[in-house]
Amino acid sequence: MTNMEFIIGKYNYWIYIVLMMIGFYAMIAKRNLVKKIVGMNIFQTAIILFFVSIGSKKGGATIPIIRAGDEAVNAAQYINPLPHVLMLTAIVVMVSTFGVAMALILMIYRKYRTLEEDEILKPGAET
Repeated sequence: MTNMEFIIGKYNYWIYIVLMMIGFYAMIAKRNLVKKIVGMNIFQTAIILFFVSIGSKKGGATIPIIRAGDEAVNAAQYINPLPHVLMLTAIVVMVSTFGVAMALILMIYRKYRTLEEDEILKPGAET
């Protein structure tokens, strides 16, 4: 396997890296608060996609339900459900964080009449 085949074979990791960098750029470089929150949401989504993808495996064809009559258990046959369950919790936290952040942004807008970080941080910007 050549280096190029290896890099192309791991395309899902490249997608996560690109999404994470887009979200990170939006959080750091943008001055609009809504754009910062959307960037944070993109960053969190990339992390969730990463963990869901590493929770699957080739050849894992069944879920880990073991019946009473089964004698030998081969762990290689089963898919680990833990990363997927944890990411369901992370999705709930992500949506909750987004909702609270948007409510805070609404309060900031009502007070300052702008969502631009530079204008809010100016001395004497409070109305």
